[in-house]
Parts: sequence; structure tokens; C-alpha cells
Amino acid sequence: MELTFINLTPNLSFSFSNFISPPLSLSRKPHHGTTSLQFNSNSTITVFASATSSARPSSISVTPQPEMKTRTLQLTKISYPSNSALEQLDIERGVCVPFRKYTPESVRSKVLESRGAVLSLIGRGIEIVWNLGLYWSGLMYDYIVGRDLEVVPYRARQLRNLLCNLGPSFIKAGQVLASRPDIIREDYMNELCILQDDVPPFPSQVAFQIIEEELGQPLEAVFSKISSKTIAAASLGQVYRATLRATGEDVAIKVQRPEIEPIIYRDLFLFRTLASFLNEISLQKLGCNAELIVDEFGEKLLEELDYTLEARNIEDFLENFKDDPTVKIPRVYRQLSGSRVLVMEWIDGIRCTDPQAIKDARIDLNGFLTVGVSAALRQLLEFGLFHGDPHPGNIFAMRDGRIAYVDFGNVAVLSQQNKQILIDAVVHAVNEDYVEMANDFTRLGFLAKGTDVSPIIPALEAIWQNSLGKGLSEFNFRSVTGKFNHLVYQYPIRIPERFSLVIRSLLTQEGICLTLKPDFKFLEVAYPYVAKRLLTDPNPALRERLIQVLFKDGSFQWKRLEKLIVLAKENVAKMSSTPALQLKNTQSLREWHVEQKLDLTDTIKDGARLFLIDEGIRRQLILALTEDSKLHIQELVDVYRLVEDQIDVPSVTMELMRDIPAVARDVMLAWSNSILYG
Repeated sequence: MELTFINLTPNLSFSFSNFISPPLSLSRKPHHGTTSLQFNSNSTITVFASATSSARPSSISVTPQPEMKTRTLQLTKISYPSNSALEQLDIERGVCVPFRKYTPESVRSKVLESRGAVLSLIGRGIEIVWNLGLYWSGLMYDYIVGRDLEVVPYRARQLRNLLCNLGPSFIKAGQVLASRPDIIREDYMNELCILQDDVPPFPSQVAFQIIEEELGQPLEAVFSKISSKTIAAASLGQVYRATLRATGEDVAIKVQRPEIEPIIYRDLFLFRTLASFLNEISLQKLGCNAELIVDEFGEKLLEELDYTLEARNIEDFLENFKDDPTVKIPRVYRQLSGSRVLVMEWIDGIRCTDPQAIKDARIDLNGFLTVGVSAALRQLLEFGLFHGDPHPGNIFAMRDGRIAYVDFGNVAVLSQQNKQILIDAVVHAVNEDYVEMANDFTRLGFLAKGTDVSPIIPALEAIWQNSLGKGLSEFNFRSVTGKFNHLVYQYPIRIPERFSLVIRSLLTQEGICLTLKPDFKFLEVAYPYVAKRLLTDPNPALRERLIQVLFKDGSFQWKRLEKLIVLAKENVAKMSSTPALQLKNTQSLREWHVEQKLDLTDTIKDGARLFLIDEGIRRQLILALTEDSKLHIQELVDVYRLVEDQIDVPSVTMELMRDIPAVARDVMLAWSNSILYG
């Protein structure tokens, strides 16, 4: 593709020159950040509210995340919105949101204070009700004459076109509905999945004026040249490529559409007004009122309008991946960015849907896919901050084998509480404990508290058993999600917005992997990562989950332990041999904290401590060694052979010796407690 650039000179004399763009442009659409108090990469401010009390949090705990730098945060006053839907969202998420961009009251106030507000609302309300009413009438007619199933493809396309015609708020709503099987049917979802955010660009001169307003100085003072046309245009903004005058660096400039904020606020006010008439239906079908769904949507949409939040998201991702040489995150130029303009490093990569271009660049495909899956899982399970829209335009393959992400507006946060429940769900799935899996749905907000989960248990069991019937190598997220979609449409299940992003993120990345390599098995990479986390993560919560995995019905699962070790070693081997690391020397690898072996030192120390202190664990392990009236020495030998090349025995012994005083103290405390309170 050939781009025309404007050379910017101090005398404002514009001249044009041709410039060949890189194989890829930056992503098409901006997204929204997060105002949650859980500031991802640093410390997690988590609110645990009583399940039976009012919606106000009962306590605030600060949980530092390992491998993440602590950010100093001062709280002076937390104002709780009176809206019960927002309070319910806070409790479900397990986080406190003290500085909220969206509340129904603030939206209402902002809309009504504008000049001509009433007339504008009436006109827009009539437009929305008229168009949606006509569409609904068509659906009713189809149902009455008995052709509703025949015309589904036509009606789905009609809905997509209707949302596009109603403007940016409805385009965004359509994109959300595309991952909400709890609200619309799957055939409509499939049509909305192709809902493109591409819209005609607004004039570049208007965009340049907005940039100058945000910069507070002329374009030519900052940039030596800028593309005369947009690289991409979306419903909320558009992107240009430019070169910094001071350094000669290429940058991407994201510019918000003019006067879009009042339009978004007006539509959100009308959305919530209409939702208030649908509460009864929503409670019946989803177990929550319709206003809560609008509030979820409104929060994200208003965050997306503020590019300072996206800048913070980029910085958080940079912090999280600072020790990972396989992931590239663009720098953000804070001094050149504002609420309507975002300037960031230009990423020169290869589109992830172009296998031939990746092959021509001699990028190792298997290594690149392993890096991509591991990066995605780290975001979800380790950081609790993940890219909410990793579509092919937002992910690039760098020529050195790294994976690069752009467009960090649509970022979602999972609290420590939510991450632990997700890991619980994985453990319950491994142990085939479907009753607890159903309870996990309630704890995550999919089901309203007090909902009878007994009808859902057989459906969950059928989905999981059917999906694993052909083995892990044939496991496919899309097929599982398809079955799950039918489940949530039949039962009063609501998919919380953050988990709809999780599902969409995993599905999109699996789709990218299958495009690059049709026989790729996502779980063959994902499962070894999870196994390594379970075996090596020092987090006490994960230690507890490891014990749950290794013990089933009171019996120690020797084969499961061996399988976990084999998978964890496989993950370390794949990651340490990825091409992105081959360019780094040994010293660099140490600086980047790249694992060359499976480090089980902390796990062995914790295991020894538990054996000495915890009477229940000690009894279970002794029983495991003497099950079926025989000593299981061979199993111990098999496990040792698996790890002997991974551990430095003298080093581990020294670590255990250093830990003896602390262990002895804990043993004495445990013994005294058993005497005093036993």
C-alpha cells in the first residue's frame, strides 16, 4: 500500500512525497481503559464484600502481585454510587471503583445540562424507537406467518445494517452483543461478529486541528511529516502515521472524532431509559435487570472515549511484560498525548493472518504460536489484566519472533478473587466435580445468588465430557463455546462483560492460531503453561489448588503428578527455545529472567513444610505411600527421575537447611495449637 505523507515545515508550506508503508498499519479501532481501583500491574486493591450484607464493601485489602512493581496510591474518599446495579457489579468483580467515569446520575446530569437537550433527546428517542420498532414488527410478522426460522440470515444482516446506521454507540453495542450468547441467538451473534468498525473518516484538517489543540502547539513544531490520509478509521476515532521532528522516530497518532462525546452520553441516557422498561423480562431471562447490562456497557464505552486511560493501559502492559523478551508493547508518548489524542510507537510487524508473509520472513511458526498463547495466558491468569480485543489487526509478528500488541483501549481487569475462582473452575473441571463447577458460575456472577444450580449440572457434565471425549489434543474452544452458548440461552445465565471479553479473547486468538496453522491445538500449549504455574507459583492460593488436583476422593494421583511435571517441562523447553530468545546471549537471558529449567525449589520447600506442619496433609501423604497395602516406592522413583535433571540437589538441600529454624518454629506453633485447642 502506498501512503502520501505531508512534510511539515515551520513556514507551513506543505509538500507531498510518497512513502511506502510497512506491511501493516496500526489497528483500526481505539478501545477503553479501566477505572477500577485494581491498578493492574502494581498492587491489587480488592474489595471483599459480605455475601449476605448490603452492597457496600466490608473491607479493603491490598494484595501485592508477585513480579509486579508497587505503585503508591493514596485514597482520600471513596464515594459509593447509589445505583444498586453498579454496586452489584463491584461485588461481582471483587474490586472497588472509587473514581467512576460512568454513573447513571452523571450521564443524566451531563445530557440535561446541554443546550437544547430535551429536543435532542426527543428527536433521537423517536429515531431509535422508530427504527427498532420497525425491526421488531418484522420479527413479529415472521413469527406469526411461521417463517421466522427461514429468514434468520436476512434478519441478522438487517440488524447489523440497522446498528451501523444508528451510529457509533450502536456499532459498539453490536460488537458487545456479538459475544453475548445470553442475550441473543447464536446465528445473530455470527452475523454481528463481522460487524466492522470501519466508517468513513472525518476530514484530516479537522483531525490536525484536534491534534494541535491537544498539543498546544502547531503540528510542524512536533512532527516533521504526517500521513495526509488516515491509516485506519473507526467509529470513535482514526489513526495517522507521523515522524517526530526531534528524534526521527515513527509514531502512530490516534485522534478522536469531533463532538462524539455528547452523542455517546445522549445515547447512553436513552439506552438506560429504555432498559428500565425491560427489567422484568431481563430478570426472568438473565437473572438480572436490564439496567445492569447497560451500566456494564456504559462504563466501558466512556472509558474508551478517554485516551489517557488507554495510555495508562499501555504503561501497565509495559510494566507487566518488562522481563519478557518474547513480547513487544509499544511505548506511549505521554507528553504528546491527551484525552482526545494518543501518540505511541509505530509497530512495524507482519499481519497475523498472513502465513505466507510470516514464512517469507523466516519466522518459526511453532515458536511464535507458543509465545502468543503463553502471553495470552499470562495476561489472564497471572496479571489479571488482558487485551480485550486481540483481533488480527491488533496482533503482529515481529521479524525476530516476538509477538506485538497494539490498541489497548479495550482492556479488562480480573481481580485476585476472580482469578482464584477461575483457577478453582479449572481444578474442578480436572477433578470432574460438576457441582462445584456450577457453584463457580454463581461466584463469578454468571448466576444470581440463590439460583438453583441442579438443572445446570447435567448440562455442564455433558458439555465437558463430550468435549474431552476425543482427548486433549482434539479439544477446541470454539466447539465448547458453541455448546455453552446453547446452555446460557436456555437457562437464566448472564455472562458478565469482563468474561465475555475473556471468551472472545480466547476464541479470537485460537482463530488466529488456526489461520496460521490449521492443525494447531490450542490446549497443547495452554495446558503445559497451567501445569507449570500450578507446580512453581509460590502463591498460597495456587499451592492449595495444586493439592486439590493431586488428591481426588482421598487418594493421591501419582499419574497426574507425573503428567503435570512432564507438561511443565515441555512448557519450559518450548519457551526457552523460542526463536525470539535465540538472538539474546546468556547474560541477556539472565537479565530477562528466562527460565532454562523447571525450578521446583520453592515447591519442594513448601511441600516439606506442609508435611511437617499440616497433620491432614501428612496423613494423606503417608496413606498415599501405603495405599493398597503396599509401599509405593516405584512411584516416588518415577517422579524423581522426571525432575532429577531439573533440580540442583545440593542447592535445594542448602535451601531446606536454611529454612529449618522457620520450619521448627512453625512445627512448635502447630503442636502447641493442637494441645491448646485440639
